[in-house]
Amino acid sequence: MRSEKRKSLSVRDMAYTALFAAVLCAVAPFAVSIGPIPLSFATLVIYIAAGTLDWKLSAASTALYVALGSIGIPVFSNFEGGFHKIAGVSGGFIIGYILCALGAGVFIKVFGKKTPVYALGMVTGTILLYTCGMAWFMFQTGNSPAASLAMCVLPFLPGDAAKITVACLTAPKLRSALSEVTN
Repeated sequence: MRSEKRKSLSVRDMAYTALFAAVLCAVAPFAVSIGPIPLSFATLVIYIAAGTLDWKLSAASTALYVALGSIGIPVFSNFEGGFHKIAGVSGGFIIGYILCALGAGVFIKVFGKKTPVYALGMVTGTILLYTCGMAWFMFQTGNSPAASLAMCVLPFLPGDAAKITVACLTAPKLRSALSEVTN
């Protein structure tokens, strides 16, 4: 039997995970209600985390945010918290944030750290986010896929395109800066 070394989490990794979770907790509550699903800047932070950190750390920071909100800390949109938000119509999007960070981060790790890869990785993460969120929304409301798409996806595409653009410009520089600080 082959023995494998388990890589332990460094203090630096824990600090970056906590830092991005904290930024997400600070930004996500500011949201605009444009229907049953609020418009939040949470995805911008998730995109930047996925482009800056290792995929495991970006997913962990997002999962930490979801865990904090689910126990009642008011970090979800419009300064709400609690498990009822995850059980509600927007809960699939909250859980989908983790899939977004995971999908974008893995895509960037596998295909390299170039601007087009960052963008495609973030689009991949967004597709996972929308799929999870829309499926849960349809389950909760009984709406058709077309109606759910019109309410939960189409209004958000321009904003997500803008957030992906900002993240593609920001994340590589932030990744480089963090690399210089830690080396």
